[in-house]
Amino acid sequence: MLCEQIPNLEVVKAFNSPLTLLQEEGKLEYDLLITDIEMPGMNGLQVADAIKDKAIIFTTAYKTFAVDAFDRDAVDYVVKPIRPERLAHAIEKVAALMAKPKPAAPKQIQLNTDKGKALIGVDSIFCIVTSKIDSRDKIIILNNDTKITAKNASFEKLMDMLPNNDFCRINKKAILALKHVQFYAHDTITADRLLPDGTHYTFPLSEIYRTNFIKKVKI
Repeated sequence: MLCEQIPNLEVVKAFNSPLTLLQEEGKLEYDLLITDIEMPGMNGLQVADAIKDKAIIFTTAYKTFAVDAFDRDAVDYVVKPIRPERLAHAIEKVAALMAKPKPAAPKQIQLNTDKGKALIGVDSIFCIVTSKIDSRDKIIILNNDTKITAKNASFEKLMDMLPNNDFCRINKKAILALKHVQFYAHDTITADRLLPDGTHYTFPLSEIYRTNFIKKVKI
């Protein structure tokens, strides 16, 4: 009701279940998601992790989530009870961001690795997986099978650095370059690259990331 009172803001759809939102999200055309944080089944921070390339405003009765919210690059964080003028101010921030031209996709990313700083061409990346030795580190597997250990690199940070339409988080432990997707099913992705034993790389496709993945491969 508050959103409908704000000029130039159209309410595309409202949901009372985060799981239902993720199931239908790929069919909707929208620019902004306004979500609570504490919800049954899945919290708003998890929803934000699953939805990419959309502006997000969090609403909550608790200030303790602010750091986690801004770690997701939230545009704003509105504490309940929500005042109309405070919500309108948050919407103005979104409008200002949308008015800015988007930067060109990077050709290289710079990361701290176990061998020092490295410049890595994004076109050369096959996938990124969690290190089995230290979960804070990520293993970048290149198209030539070279492996680079990125130190203390979160998946959120890596996705922010990579071209959004070319890479996708597919589960809690992996990012995949979409050009290497050969087949996909409900819960499995088969890549076009081969393991040393001659079989194809396969990856689990988690429910929380499935909607975003399917939307990206259909672009």
